[in-house]
Amino acid sequence: MSNFFYLIGEVGFPIAGALIAGIFIYIVIKFILASVTQTVTTMQGMIKALDNRVQTMNNDLVKIDALLSHVAGVRPDVSRIAANEGKEDARRD
Repeated sequence: MSNFFYLIGEVGFPIAGALIAGIFIYIVIKFILASVTQTVTTMQGMIKALDNRVQTMNNDLVKIDALLSHVAGVRPDVSRIAANEGKEDARRD
């Protein structure tokens, strides 16, 4: 507390008040940003898990489509199977 009074005596009350207010704002912003960062990290993990589920469901749907096409005697949609693997069909048949 005596350091605060010494600061007031050296630079004046308005400057000392501004310095203290600046430190307070810095601490508040640091606390808020830490909270936001943690929330964003949590949401990023959830989004990755959901993306993984969607990819798994897409793989299952393509597999079921290929099996049903084979059972029904219909030619399977090769472009859909290739798109599921992340590439275009290179065959020209």
